[in-house]
Amino acid sequence: MEKFKDIISKASGDIGITLIDHEIDLLMRYSEELLLWNKKMSLVSIKSPLDIQKHFVDSLTVTNFIKNENSRLLDIGTGAGLPGIPLKIKMESLHVTLLDSSRKKASFLKSTIRKLELSNISVVNSRAESLTHEENYRGLFDIVISRAAFKIPAFLTLGEYFLSTGGTLIAMKGKNADDELGEAADAIRKTGFELTYCHAIKLPITGESRKILCFNRRLA
Repeated sequence: MEKFKDIISKASGDIGITLIDHEIDLLMRYSEELLLWNKKMSLVSIKSPLDIQKHFVDSLTVTNFIKNENSRLLDIGTGAGLPGIPLKIKMESLHVTLLDSSRKKASFLKSTIRKLELSNISVVNSRAESLTHEENYRGLFDIVISRAAFKIPAFLTLGEYFLSTGGTLIAMKGKNADDELGEAADAIRKTGFELTYCHAIKLPITGESRKILCFNRRLA
């Protein structure tokens, strides 16, 4: 337990995020649930004991890009709840919707939310493409985020339906981000988005490269 706290505290500090004891405790309980359910179903890749902390810190890298903690955030293709649950733990007043098409993963997410006693966070078990036919989801969210679940062109095309006026799409990408951006030129033009911020980062635990890409609609 102490080792988990020390690692997650130092690693988050290395990316400029300070976690208080309550937040670390919630992340530790989340980690326990992940490890337990991961034995029964594939939720995340865990090749070493440090991988859980890596996934959490990776999720928290976008914290400073969310300026309003009361924002409505949609996490598309959330899988095991990443980055949505760590962001909710760090930013308690966020209104988070976790979207995933897997029924089993949705069951894990609902169970974990109950056990962590998180509020203002919900789970939608559906494909994102299906929700674009439901009017009540149009323009509902201030932030639409995805952690490597979609290629950039698909993410822009899907995400624009859910994004409110003035909202931000955040794509969390790995080492192939530049290649994907090159392939996304048509999608960027057709959707009316522009890349407003590109932040490169190395994860403190593993040294892996990440890029955080923020897209906003072009002003007329």
